[in-house]
Amino acid sequence: MPRASTGTLRKMKWRRWQARYTFPDGVRRPAPQTFLTKRDANAWLAMMHADVSRGKWSPVEATMAVRFDEYAARWLKDRRVKGRPLSPRTVEGYEALLATNLNPTFGTKHVHTITKALVSEWYNTLPEDKQTTRARAYSLLRAILATAVEDEHLTANPAKVRGAGSVDRKHRVTLPTDAQFDALVAAMPDRYNAMLLLAYWSGLRFGELTELRRADLDTKDGIVHVTRAVVLVRGEFVVKSTKSAAGERDVWIPSHVLPALREHLLQYAGAELVFPSKNDPTEHLRQSTLAKVFYKARDAAGLPTLRFHDLRHAHLTKFAQTGATTAEVMRQAGHSTTVASQRYQHAAEDRMRELSERMAAGYAKAGE
Repeated sequence: MPRASTGTLRKMKWRRWQARYTFPDGVRRPAPQTFLTKRDANAWLAMMHADVSRGKWSPVEATMAVRFDEYAARWLKDRRVKGRPLSPRTVEGYEALLATNLNPTFGTKHVHTITKALVSEWYNTLPEDKQTTRARAYSLLRAILATAVEDEHLTANPAKVRGAGSVDRKHRVTLPTDAQFDALVAAMPDRYNAMLLLAYWSGLRFGELTELRRADLDTKDGIVHVTRAVVLVRGEFVVKSTKSAAGERDVWIPSHVLPALREHLLQYAGAELVFPSKNDPTEHLRQSTLAKVFYKARDAAGLPTLRFHDLRHAHLTKFAQTGATTAEVMRQAGHSTTVASQRYQHAAEDRMRELSERMAAGYAKAGE
């Protein structure tokens, strides 16, 4: 029997090691998993060499086939985005997609047997009335299989359904006028007024607001230091760093907001949390709790489709309308790329176009 090579090692971009062994049939095959240390990877190569030397191998066994559900679980654990592990909230969402949408079809199949036809057949079985879920499930499958290509379990990514990773957003952002926003605040219980004011006039996210501590506020100079956010994962609150490094930022608080914020600190804030749970000042506020009064207030203000996050969108659009550059919008929003920030500039341009058309229409009517 011809002697096999000792194999090769490669350090992956997420700092794990991949081992590959060339078997007597001349095919170089990767280990079914990557390794945390170089020593572990070398141990696998030594084990393969020992099996070949004793004649204890076959082409079928040498494929080192790995089940999709096992590979996907390791993928979640090892995945890095810009050097950071996935957030607990993201992991929870991916685990739900795997359990509900991916593993029932692919779980027991070996990764190297997944074909383009199988992926297309699976995608066509997903409910068409759940476009967002379909797009997210497909995008997750495509990302996992792309890594499988890098790990040489596949020669090419079989997830090639055109347009499957995109979705037409049904929700249209509601941009309230200042008068409509004032009506919304007036319809809310007083304990939430300052929170809405910071969302609309400073552009903070819900998770950033509910994790704000007294030490994060400078009510003298009008600055809020955004360094953390909180998310609800499997029913438990998890405090984490901001969405990206750019998300850690100082945001100015308009002077007309400061009196309401100071009053809130006296009346409703906890010993640490600025916007705590009504029933326990040491606990974070749940979005579902706020929604009970927010939905009533938005109806009273004539804004039935308004979401809380739309207040941040409205702020950034207004910020762009003042003439802010892309870099300035990025800094204000805490964005790490220009893509998201440019959405608000486009919205501002659309608004300016609308106002221009109204002005022109008024001129035309006057000339009749």
